[in-house]
Amino acid sequence: MQKNEIKTLKEIKKGNIKEYENLFRSNYAALCGYALKLLKDPDLAEEMVQELFYIIWKNRKSLYVNVSLKSYLYKSVYNKCMHYFEHKKVEEKYASYIKHCNESNYSIDEAMNTGELYSVYKKILNNLPERSRQIFKLSRNYGFKYQEIAEKLSISVKTVEANMGKALKAFRQGFAEYN
Repeated sequence: MQKNEIKTLKEIKKGNIKEYENLFRSNYAALCGYALKLLKDPDLAEEMVQELFYIIWKNRKSLYVNVSLKSYLYKSVYNKCMHYFEHKKVEEKYASYIKHCNESNYSIDEAMNTGELYSVYKKILNNLPERSRQIFKLSRNYGFKYQEIAEKLSISVKTVEANMGKALKAFRQGFAEYN
């Protein structure tokens, strides 16, 4: 990082609004252009850059930059844009889910079956040994991989596999009896 950038950061951390405004004015247009290339929406690009500068000012006292200031600003804009895209995917997925739920009108029989299946599931889950139940929940409910479960519980991967095998066998048997 150059001396003038270090000075600029120190002044901004102290609350020097003039130094902050200079940073804003000297980088705003270029950062908006960069964001526009990524987002293809001029209003959204400006919003991302403005939000970045707002966050910089808001968190100025704890601001830490270990690369050049320009690199930091461009990388921050890039990260904000990527976060925006990820958020849009989640919104689209949720909208699709809601649309699907609204389109599929469950009959009373289907609703009862779903409730019965859930009851069978809970009964089987509650009858599992504590360790198997814990491992099953970590795997299926929280998406942990066997290695992660083993590390989290301080057990071997083989123990995780064995307990998952027991749990899955119990579910197969329980649901087979239900049908």
